[in-house]
Amino acid sequence: MTKADAWDIIKTQSKNHKEVMNMDQVKTGQLIKRLRTELGMTQKQLAERINVSDKAVSKWERGNGCPDVSLLSALADVFGTDIRVLLSGEIDKNESEKGNMKKLKFYVCKDCGNIITSTSEASVTCCGNHLSAPKPRKADESQQLKVTDIGGEWYITSDHEMTKEHFISFAAFVSDSSVMMFRQYPEWSININLPIYRSGRLVWYCNKCGLLYQDIRPTRKNQ
Repeated sequence: MTKADAWDIIKTQSKNHKEVMNMDQVKTGQLIKRLRTELGMTQKQLAERINVSDKAVSKWERGNGCPDVSLLSALADVFGTDIRVLLSGEIDKNESEKGNMKKLKFYVCKDCGNIITSTSEASVTCCGNHLSAPKPRKADESQQLKVTDIGGEWYITSDHEMTKEHFISFAAFVSDSSVMMFRQYPEWSININLPIYRSGRLVWYCNKCGLLYQDIRPTRKNQ
């Protein structure tokens, strides 16, 4: 999202964008602190991600100021949320979007391996076949992917069989406002590097077990 887009969001909420920023600066600061601590980040680490000083982050979190509009898009990306959520200071503002994303449907063509997604029911065909979206099933402990925090990133691996007869065809990370897809291939090891977000869901498709998922979130650290 561009700086101009961010200004448009602010202007649609109030005729005076300065009033909006001042009105929500305490709540916005509290939310920034909450999201930062949930990611296990220090103020300095957050500051480095968006190219500001840790003093600026401290000022926001104490409610003594708001991030410049040019920083809102970067902050939203770091936290895996939406600019409107940062402006309101209330994470619940994004719950409807979060619910829609978690209901994302995956269609897999068994003939060509094509993967199609939809946020609602859809009529999908591929290779002359009508595709049905498999219902995701929560993975048990033995089926879960291995997720390791390697300092700002999740490193995702699996001992799942990856033969031509039995393999995972894709893995995806679904956050509040985005989806990242990672295509996998038979006889290739699963090795995925993923930026750490506030929380999200890993979804993957096994050609024998179907669609599986597990929820992941950062490990909290002392601040």
